[in-house]
Amino acid sequence: MLYQQTIASPFSLSGIGLHSGEQVSVTVSPAPIDSGRYFIYNGTKIPADTNVVSASQLSTELRHNGTGVRTVEHLLSALFGMGIHNACIELDRPELPILDGSAMPWVEAIAQVGVKTQVEGDCLVSLAEPVTVWKGDGFVTAIPADTLRFTYGIAFPTKAIGEQWFSWSPPIAEFSSKFATEIAPARTFTLAAYIDQARAAGLIKGGSLENAIVCDADRWINPPLRFENEPCRHKLLDLIGDLSLLGFLPRAHILAYKASHNLHAEFAIALATKQVSRS
Repeated sequence: MLYQQTIASPFSLSGIGLHSGEQVSVTVSPAPIDSGRYFIYNGTKIPADTNVVSASQLSTELRHNGTGVRTVEHLLSALFGMGIHNACIELDRPELPILDGSAMPWVEAIAQVGVKTQVEGDCLVSLAEPVTVWKGDGFVTAIPADTLRFTYGIAFPTKAIGEQWFSWSPPIAEFSSKFATEIAPARTFTLAAYIDQARAAGLIKGGSLENAIVCDADRWINPPLRFENEPCRHKLLDLIGDLSLLGFLPRAHILAYKASHNLHAEFAIALATKQVSRS
């Protein structure tokens, strides 16, 4: 049986939506066993699972019964990273706040209210065979292994980022504490050359140097970085949030290279269709 946890008491955070530019308030509350993580917006319950994922450009969106919420990946990553399986997330706008661009404010809020164990058990499932999705030279793959390991690679046409790789394999007993210090603080990032194009497409209306790290062809415009490879760590943060839609993680080595939210979502759906054993 997979173990389950929820938060010990509710908490609320508010801020600006990255893409909408609108002020939004969010309240996260404890939820019963087997309820999973789910959003409540405009009277609609939207489960955080692969059946409703609709990965959109530069964020992940969940859509159910005609209602959607987007940019859910940082909160979902924080919940999963901190071991929260059941939670009710209520919001008054259809996009979660970007806060400082990382998952750290969510992690700090979870740590402040505490965690309540609901069911004791294992936290990983066994993977029977490799699973891979790809598009062009980008891919995500899972290879059966004795424990959980992540490896992520990125490549951008700027000296500030270039090609980066990051491999992360925390002991399962220390997963939450390691996530809080090694993954959660990594902020979203972009190239200055991409900003006008994204805004012309109606995106990043709420983006600023306060909630993203930005570079030009040669340097970071708003240093210092929190990690030398902060962009690569942030991509892993996003991946964990997107994979949390499974409700579990496989006992596997998960490798990703030049992957997008769309590819993350395709990978989560592919894993959901594979035979796994809860052992």
